[in-house]
Amino acid sequence: MSGKSQSDESVVIRSLRHFREKYFNARKNVSDQAHAAEVTSEDAPPCFLDCLPVDLQFLIMTLLSPVDLCRLGATSSYWRAMVRDPLLWRYFLVRDMPKWPSINHVTMPRLEALHTPLCGGEKEMEEPGHDFMTDYLKGYPACRQQWFPQRPPYSVVTSFLQSLVPTATEPRYAMFGPGMEQLDVSMVTKLMHTPDVLLVAGIPQRQINGIGSGISYVYKNQHKFNILTLYSTNRAERERARMEQQSVSNKLFIQEGRDQSGHPHFSPTPQVQEVCQAVDGFIYVANAEPGRGDDGEVEWAQIQALVDPALGSSSRPLLVLSCVSREEPDQIRTTSSNSTRTPCVDMAQRLCLPMLPNPWMVQDTVAESLSGVLDGISWLLGCSGLRL
Repeated sequence: MSGKSQSDESVVIRSLRHFREKYFNARKNVSDQAHAAEVTSEDAPPCFLDCLPVDLQFLIMTLLSPVDLCRLGATSSYWRAMVRDPLLWRYFLVRDMPKWPSINHVTMPRLEALHTPLCGGEKEMEEPGHDFMTDYLKGYPACRQQWFPQRPPYSVVTSFLQSLVPTATEPRYAMFGPGMEQLDVSMVTKLMHTPDVLLVAGIPQRQINGIGSGISYVYKNQHKFNILTLYSTNRAERERARMEQQSVSNKLFIQEGRDQSGHPHFSPTPQVQEVCQAVDGFIYVANAEPGRGDDGEVEWAQIQALVDPALGSSSRPLLVLSCVSREEPDQIRTTSSNSTRTPCVDMAQRLCLPMLPNPWMVQDTVAESLSGVLDGISWLLGCSGLRL
């Protein structure tokens, strides 16, 4: 266990112990008979679990799922307050966030609140400030669905009627990014030759100012959509750069110096601008292998150039496939202390996605097995108005 983790645990335990002392002292010294009657009517005498040392109570809570932890909080006023300790949920957030397979513009935690060091002082225990519990439950995959807008009852009927009317065009998405070119396994090739994940419906004979119209796929044998692949340069240069693990000159963009903040500024080439004006959304394939990602500042500037509101609506979604070539075997993954991929939350921060006006999602993906791709496509199609 790392020293930082042990330090965070000790601060959380001190916070829980501080609350426990206040709680039981208040019960012991209460003088108001009406308040005493209210307390005793709500709570039974302390049970065995209540009397355990705080260290053991903390250990028990770390082994529970968020749902079970909330159920524990429903057993008494003591546990209701205990499980809502903000430093406890901050600890859970730091511990579990790197393991989440996806994150989006709704569920992204406020990372700046996590950068404040834990000191465990009296003031911090009394006035924690930030609601880490809400951040955790919004981002935790099993709990996040409740945070999305609910469909009104009439929309079910509307969706059914819309499904009876054939649509003339399928949604179109522009796919680009270093993860298409730098990885040892080509995700684009895998997509074209893995019909049990996505079935290829054909290659339409349309053109966008000289650029081919991409490939049409079928999602779960129901919904057709089109992916237009944008490579940074020709195949020979991409292969040479991949073998030498070097960057190539990206021919999709024209660098126009730097903005007032000193960040690089790009604009898409005229042909790519035509593509951006024609598509319904974007797929960015990021290289999530540690030490092999591009400069996040450049990546952000290029993403910003393609989703520029001048080229189309800012409501168009951006799906980031945070991709590695292969999954590590379970034995290596559990015994290695080094992460085999960049966590999706860190990827969102690296690409500055919370600064975008567009809806966005980061989805962990493996090029070899295409795991995670269907989850990302499902979100993308849903943002485009399809009822799945």
